[in-house]
Amino acid sequence: MSVTESVCVLLSVMGLWRIFFLLWAFQFVSGQPTTNPDEVAAFNKMLDYWNLRKYLDPNTDPCNQTASWASENANPQIACKCTQSTCHITHLKIYSLDISGQIPKELFVLKELTDLNLAQNVLNGTIPPEIGELSNMQYLSLGINNLTGPVPPELGKLTKLVSLSFSSNSFFGPLPSEIGRLTSLQQLYIDSSGVGGPIPQELANLKSLRILWASDNLFSGKLPEFFGTLTDLIDLRLQGTLLEGPIPRSFSALNKLENLIIGDLTKEDSSLDFLQNQMSLSILILRNSRVSGKIPERLGGFTNLKHLDLSFNKLTGQIPSSFQEFPLLQNLFLGNNNLSGQLPGNIISPKLIALDVSFNPLSGNTPLNFAKAGFSLNFVGTSIRSYGLQDGKASEMLNCLNGNTKCTKKVSSSSFSIKCGGEDQTSASGVRYNDDSEILGAASLFTSSNQWAVSNTGNFVFNSRGPIYTEKTDSQITGTLESEIYKTARISPSSLRYFGLGLKNGKYNVELHFAEIALEDSLSWKALGRRLFDIYIQGEKVRQDFNIHKEAGGSKRALVLTFEANVTNTIMEIHFFWAGRGTCCSSTSRHIWTFSISHSCLSSF
Repeated sequence: MSVTESVCVLLSVMGLWRIFFLLWAFQFVSGQPTTNPDEVAAFNKMLDYWNLRKYLDPNTDPCNQTASWASENANPQIACKCTQSTCHITHLKIYSLDISGQIPKELFVLKELTDLNLAQNVLNGTIPPEIGELSNMQYLSLGINNLTGPVPPELGKLTKLVSLSFSSNSFFGPLPSEIGRLTSLQQLYIDSSGVGGPIPQELANLKSLRILWASDNLFSGKLPEFFGTLTDLIDLRLQGTLLEGPIPRSFSALNKLENLIIGDLTKEDSSLDFLQNQMSLSILILRNSRVSGKIPERLGGFTNLKHLDLSFNKLTGQIPSSFQEFPLLQNLFLGNNNLSGQLPGNIISPKLIALDVSFNPLSGNTPLNFAKAGFSLNFVGTSIRSYGLQDGKASEMLNCLNGNTKCTKKVSSSSFSIKCGGEDQTSASGVRYNDDSEILGAASLFTSSNQWAVSNTGNFVFNSRGPIYTEKTDSQITGTLESEIYKTARISPSSLRYFGLGLKNGKYNVELHFAEIALEDSLSWKALGRRLFDIYIQGEKVRQDFNIHKEAGGSKRALVLTFEANVTNTIMEIHFFWAGRGTCCSSTSRHIWTFSISHSCLSSF
């Protein structure tokens, strides 16, 4: 190399160094460090894969603090941690934007992530095992997607996690025992995720856990004793599983609980002995859990209770007199037990708006103030006298529904048809469907002049829009020539019964007409919800975990079920019952965990 060439090379190197220095100096002065280039490359691939170019400009640095996605309420949102020269992506939110496809491997290049929110989308495939490489993660939300496969045990490597959610997905297999390594975990949302089998003993290590939602899964075995050692719990929800009772006495140590929801336990009976000092309880639901024995007087001292549901159990004895002392109680459900004695005259405490004592061998009179505005009372199937009920025919029908009363008066009816949730209507074939548009409350019985009645119990506890017990649509219903008849429905969060009264004894055909008018068929996360319920006719379970959408082949499609039943006491009972199954929060519809029926027909043969 000549001297001239050497000088040129040296000048060239010096020129490049000067350019680099000027760029560094400008970056330092301007205060704008740039994102790690490996993260930029990975992030841009994710933008293309999830089709997010319309939200995020690939020509702008992801960690640019003036970009639209850097604001506090942005969605998508990116936040970063920066040194003087380099930034790393630490927060990534792509929430409720209906992104589809799988979780790409490029995501795991973002090693500094502490907060990842991909909830309410339509992601599919599995959670890659590389998730365990994001060791700085503190908040991980994958809920309400369509993810499948087993839950990866590599989640147990994310030992800094404070909150973990993979609820409302389609996983299968056990809950990994490695979750028990997440000792910093405070929130665990796994409801409707699809996991099953015994709940791992290793979860006993989660001593910091405050919130555990685990309903609507295939968990089996005993309700774990070790839950009673998780003394920081404030919210525990376990409905719609295959877990067996009893409720352990160790639960008496959970003194910080504000919400306790346990339901649908099998095999062994439980008692209320574990309720001792949980004075912070606001919501207590032990529905359909084989709870037996008497209700303790001390329960009336739980003065923070707003919602108490002990329905569909085996409780005996009298309703405690202390129940009239609840200062905040709004909803009290004691129906379908074996409670006896007099209904306390002052049971309607100041803020109570719904009282269900139906189907108990109770006696006495309806409370004097039961007619107060906004209050609903259901006492069907009891011997309580309908004091103040002005409709004599309705009173007669109530007596007919009392389990101890034989309906032996002259009968002439052999059919009835009901337009559930809507006004009366005549079909093209000439069938008249009776009006069923009466507004029902959380504990209601409506008796029609056409010798039928409808009973509803249950409250939408966590629904900010309030109780709404009918649904309607303007969309056309396919698979039928009678589309209009399917456009309204009754919905209920717990129990909905229809009674045909004054029927001739004999054999009948029961036609139940359904259409899923609440959930949509779409490529959106809003279509991922599942509504399941059981159907009983004359006390016999004829369908379990019935899913209208699945059996009809989609939304807005007519479905007819036909059954045979026998009437022996002039009464036909058709009961729709929610047994804790179905998704909680995967729809924007105002009813969650509900079922619906469009109309029903009954005819003899």
